[in-house]
Amino acid sequence: MAHPSGIGAGEGEEEKIQSETRQDASNNEEHNSEKDLRRENGYTQIDPALASRIAANVDDFMTLVNEANEANERERDMKLSHAFKVYPKAIGWSMVLSSCLIMEGFGTAVVGSYTAYPPFRDRFGTQAPNGDYQIPADWQNGIAGATNVGEIIGLQIAGVLCERWGYRWTILSALVGVTGFIFFPFFADSLTIFLVGELFQGMAWGVFQTMTVAYAAEVCPVPLRHYLTSYINLCWIIGQFISAGVLVGLEGRQDEWGYKIPFSLQWIWPIPIGIGTYLAPESPWWCVRHNDKVRAEASLKRLARSSGFSQRDADAAMALMVYTDEMEKQVSEGTKYWDCFKGIDLRRTEIVCFIWLAQTMSGTAIGGLSSYFYQQAGISDADSFKLGWGQNGLNFVGTLASWFILNKIGRKTLVFGGMIVMFILLIITGFMGIHDPPSTTEAWTAGTMVLLLSATANFSIGPVVYTIVSEIPSTRLRAKSIILARNAYNAINIAFINVVSYRQLNPAEWNWGPKAAFFWAGTNIIFTTWIFFRLPETKGRTYAELDILFENRVPARKFASTKIETLVEGTEGAQKEQADRITSHAVATEVR
Repeated sequence: MAHPSGIGAGEGEEEKIQSETRQDASNNEEHNSEKDLRRENGYTQIDPALASRIAANVDDFMTLVNEANEANERERDMKLSHAFKVYPKAIGWSMVLSSCLIMEGFGTAVVGSYTAYPPFRDRFGTQAPNGDYQIPADWQNGIAGATNVGEIIGLQIAGVLCERWGYRWTILSALVGVTGFIFFPFFADSLTIFLVGELFQGMAWGVFQTMTVAYAAEVCPVPLRHYLTSYINLCWIIGQFISAGVLVGLEGRQDEWGYKIPFSLQWIWPIPIGIGTYLAPESPWWCVRHNDKVRAEASLKRLARSSGFSQRDADAAMALMVYTDEMEKQVSEGTKYWDCFKGIDLRRTEIVCFIWLAQTMSGTAIGGLSSYFYQQAGISDADSFKLGWGQNGLNFVGTLASWFILNKIGRKTLVFGGMIVMFILLIITGFMGIHDPPSTTEAWTAGTMVLLLSATANFSIGPVVYTIVSEIPSTRLRAKSIILARNAYNAINIAFINVVSYRQLNPAEWNWGPKAAFFWAGTNIIFTTWIFFRLPETKGRTYAELDILFENRVPARKFASTKIETLVEGTEGAQKEQADRITSHAVATEVR
């Protein structure tokens, strides 16, 4: 009788397993149908399976998720006035590190303007068919390309160093480097040495381009994020404005000091910026990613006023960072460059790369060579530099104006609208070059359109791109995603912008003059189409919410309308599972 009994027990066990399998399948179908229903109704939440994996990796998941939700709602509902009141130190430290871009904006503007700067042109140029001295197009391409190559190298170095040293020490190393690299262009007696100097300076500039954006994005709450990230664009403009003023003041000077003085002024910046960077707190997000929670909490407290930031607020903020970090670990374990192209991170990488490509292909190449463009359109040297100076003033006003509208209409709307306006201005500019040479009225009309084009860019895609590239990536891959995006920008500058734009305007080359604007109108409309279909709206979202939206593959057109009520939703099952495991373990311990 024992044999039949064993058979019966085996059959019973098998039926039990089959029943549990059917139940699991039924639960999964029910979960998927519920998930689809919520998405149809405009809601989403963390995937319960993902929540279960997080719960299995932390000690007290229930406390973690509830404190994280508290911090998430605090940031999401925080008024701008309260953010300014509680986080003035975060604003100050971010501005100190971002001022590296004032130095970089000054240096890059000086180099970009030297192709049109009489003392430099007369010293290193060759005579063109029209009798003027011009820097040969090959050298223009080479110098600009050397800067971009240096930036690519610097960006890659920054990606390695920031993982080991943090943002502050990476920036400090670049400040030391750029102090020495300035000697190359200052003492250059040939274009070859000048080119080498720009290659080395570009390496330091590449570090600044990434580390300042990532730091600004990680030291402030949601209401301040677009101010501090787009302030980086303002730093570029301030540097360019100072550069234009210096060049206007020295434009009449014909000796070598006419171009050496602007370079020597770059030595003013590194020491004060370096002292501020050394004293600044490290990003708390960087500390959490490196499992240094004590230092992360200390950084949080240094970034906020104690009167408006209690210990409970600090605990909740820490929980939100840890929860977000654990969520991203479960979705994508790695933090290598290759991980940016895997799974849902591929979509995020596409967005940050293409939005930066859109910025440079929108027509801003003409604005970046404005002084040279004005001269080739028929405006005098002196007037062209004055127009360039005025252009930087308009750019400054445009970026400030974007601060007042960005949180009202959102990132995507402002960028898309700006691209459309720029397209129209480019078409008008192109028509001003139909007559060859253009009349005085046509030349000044084209110059005015370029002024408006640059102002529009710095009201829309110019500052907003820094906000978008800092918000879209996962927090664990933020620095590397920004590096990839900026390197895509630099690569297109080397392969396309530097070759095409200089030859379009150079009278010894293609000599298109204002007609070059037609070309950039074509590239503008291509990227405007991409923005319409692929760019999601990130306004008002915390990093945890953005992770949930991307993990659930919410389409770009539905990002703005999809609601995430709380971070607790979707975690109920995981909380129960962990509680059951703790209870079972306690019972087993008592029995033993």
